Amino acid sequence: MDDKVKNINTPEKCEIFAKNCIAHGREDLATQARERAIQLRAEAHGANTSAEREALAAVYAYEEVLSIKNGKKTRAGRTWQMIERRGIIGAVERAVNRPTETQGYTALLEVGLQDYAFENVIIRHPDLFSESAVNISRERIQQWSNS
Repeated sequence: MDDKVKNINTPEKCEIFAKNCIAHGREDLATQARERAIQLRAEAHGANTSAEREALAAVYAYEEVLSIKNGKKTRAGRTWQMIERRGIIGAVERAVNRPTETQGYTALLEVGLQDYAFENVIIRHPDLFSESAVNISRERIQQWSNS
């Protein structure tokens, strides 16, 4: 990550920096600034473990994608409701165990944030999730790699 981006200390400043980078043709720095904003939001959320922090970052990354797509700040309302009901790890498990893949991956891929997909969080922390969720995640990631 570029030093200019590392030194940004609020998500709001990251957003401004990203917009300026896009205006000047620096999509690479804009992506880094988006990632920094996601990290800052996840850290501020109060996760207890690195897996929870990564899962929260995945939600914030998805919100970033929704906001870009909609041209205005957009929350992942249903996802947050599920997190409140099941906790962040339970919500990730539930989202990945659905018969169809999570909506977010393709959208995350389009803006260079695919590492934030729930499936990637599960693969990085397989001991926290069911065998089914891990297997589904592996299969989906393999399919995405072959696409």
